[in-house]
Amino acid sequence: MLPPTPAAGPVVGGYRLAGLIGSGQHGDVHLATDIASGEQVAFKRLRLPAGDPRRRGDTQRRFTAETDATRRLQHPDIVRVIGAGSDEAGPWLVMELLCGCSLERYTHGARLLPEPVVLRVAERVARALAYAHGQGVVHRDLKPANVMVDWASRRVTLTDFGLARGVDAESTRTGLVLGSPAYMAPEQLAGAAADARGDLYALGVLLFELLAGRRPHEAPSLGELLRDVAERPAPDLGSLRPGLPAALVELVARLLAKRPAERPADAVVVADALHDIIRAIDGTAAVPLPRS
Repeated sequence: MLPPTPAAGPVVGGYRLAGLIGSGQHGDVHLATDIASGEQVAFKRLRLPAGDPRRRGDTQRRFTAETDATRRLQHPDIVRVIGAGSDEAGPWLVMELLCGCSLERYTHGARLLPEPVVLRVAERVARALAYAHGQGVVHRDLKPANVMVDWASRRVTLTDFGLARGVDAESTRTGLVLGSPAYMAPEQLAGAAADARGDLYALGVLLFELLAGRRPHEAPSLGELLRDVAERPAPDLGSLRPGLPAALVELVARLLAKRPAERPADAVVVADALHDIIRAIDGTAAVPLPRS
């Protein structure tokens, strides 16, 4: 349980900030209270790069794109954005305060989730992506850390569209790598504009990691990782996790295809395939998420 927001603390845009509750590549998240309503929220302050004014401008524009993109997404499995603004310290974003933990907790060893639970969570992520893609929004940074699960309420929430951009948005400068490289599709790492097929590749990495306890490509340096993603086929998931349904192994392999055209047509196709695999495993379409 989060601590109550203290009465004293800086006020930004009508929100009283308290302690830090998270920190990532692009910014810090504080627990905050809406002074008018008393609602507790998550207040995200963008971390602008030091030095180069052009880089700072690029980062601020991407944050603005995040705000515009995410605020128009109204889906039960996508985090709700409440407000946004900017001041002398830079831009900020206010989101609903989520309970639970991220899927990152379940990517290692003894904490791996049961196979049906992984598939049910992944199906919901795929349907949330399908909705976002239908609105012209690409996530660009899908990974376990950006999927929150609350077992008590059985809620799955796709978060942090920090690199989300409209599908028709202008490409970034050549050589600027956005996102988390281990989850990025080969064409994105090569500088191509992100599209829905890149999110599907990231979903394949997420599925692989949650089922195998490791990512399909791991390397000691960024250069080696980029080469592996670009050139080496992903390991066979069935060899790392014997006993998985052949249909699941095949689906993950298709998601991780080097060529975008060889991946599933869209996120709806992926969600439906996961749904069918769940039914084949348990004989029901309604595999519930566990309660804590």
